[in-house]
Amino acid sequence: MSVLAAPVVDWGTLGQVVLYSFAAGVGVALCFSIAVVGATRFAEARRAGAAVPAAVYAVLGTAGLLATTAAVVIGIVVMASKK
Repeated sequence: MSVLAAPVVDWGTLGQVVLYSFAAGVGVALCFSIAVVGATRFAEARRAGAAVPAAVYAVLGTAGLLATTAAVVIGIVVMASKK
């Protein structure tokens, strides 16, 4: 099969696309999960009356949300740009 597809498919570039897509997918999922953990732990710490841990989790949740938003925006910009 690779004999027939060799002139048509650049396997090195295709491998890079798969690798970058996997890394981006895992990275965005990780950033969003950090945002969810920060938000839920913030709510729990706030109800418990622990001000310092609540502030730390609020910052963690905000950072995760900002990282997720930045990744989505960068992805849109990269897809929309023409070379």
